[in-house]
Amino acid sequence: MEKITLGKTGLSVSKAGFGVLTIGETQLNLSVEEGSELLSYAVSKGINFFDTAEYYHTYSYMAKAFRNNNDLVIASKSMANTEEWMRQSVEDARKALNRDIIDIFMLHEVRGIWDLSWRRPALEALLSLREEGIIKAIGISTHHVDVCEAISSIPEIDIAFPLINFRGLGIRKGDDFGTAEEMAAAIAKCSKAGKGVLGMKAFGGGNLTGSYQQALDYIYSLYGIDSVMIGFGKKQEIDDICNYLDGVMPKDYTPDISKKRIHIDLGDCEGCGSCISRCTSKAISLNSKTGQAEIDHSRCLTCGYCAPACPVRAIIML
Repeated sequence: MEKITLGKTGLSVSKAGFGVLTIGETQLNLSVEEGSELLSYAVSKGINFFDTAEYYHTYSYMAKAFRNNNDLVIASKSMANTEEWMRQSVEDARKALNRDIIDIFMLHEVRGIWDLSWRRPALEALLSLREEGIIKAIGISTHHVDVCEAISSIPEIDIAFPLINFRGLGIRKGDDFGTAEEMAAAIAKCSKAGKGVLGMKAFGGGNLTGSYQQALDYIYSLYGIDSVMIGFGKKQEIDDICNYLDGVMPKDYTPDISKKRIHIDLGDCEGCGSCISRCTSKAISLNSKTGQAEIDHSRCLTCGYCAPACPVRAIIML
């Protein structure tokens, strides 16, 4: 698979990366054996870039798959808002992944300018860790247009990791929804400022998989996108992205999504109820114990209408 230099980091990464969240406990919940085998298969197909996070609980998969391979580029993230917490997050990642150096470490899912300011102590910790040689590059992941725009003017940040897809599913701006056009403009600003840019949620959490090539054509055509993180759940999905990027995918190809179902990512759901009011088949309710949304699959039509209503992109299709 073609490799590209990520901004000014000097890191050479595959044009498609593996977002490891998919195989973890909040989504497919694969066994360590199954998950590590899938990661190893991705490496064999030329993918050298892997993204995870502290709260994904997926380090065990990666440690098993990558124990004899130090040539891969690994990114991780933390929700930390203090220097102590961030330093502990990085140390935990180093130990769990059996690596002295973590290539990229990020502030995870910054939810607005206020959040960026609030988590400044954690960012300061990352700056120190980069100086110490423990991490190579610093990034920020976000679903927010305003945050992505702000990254372009913060010189110490190496990488922007925004949510972007052709329908704008999950994009936020301040306290409201944002658009794909607004996020694309923010991405261009980051790239022009010398930042490496990674795209996430090209398929809107699986909800756009039925428009597979349209979704990929869109994100890979955007100015400034270096690499796209994709959540793979099986080998065929890895083969598909390789065929697409190699230019050998038939123009009429669409993955089989007949067995996919709407799923609530409990790591993200805040129980706001927006999806309930949007669901015309009355298939969504709040769990009385957890306060989070749940799907009645006997009623669900897999129409995907609920996904755009979710402000935190917790509605996915697996």
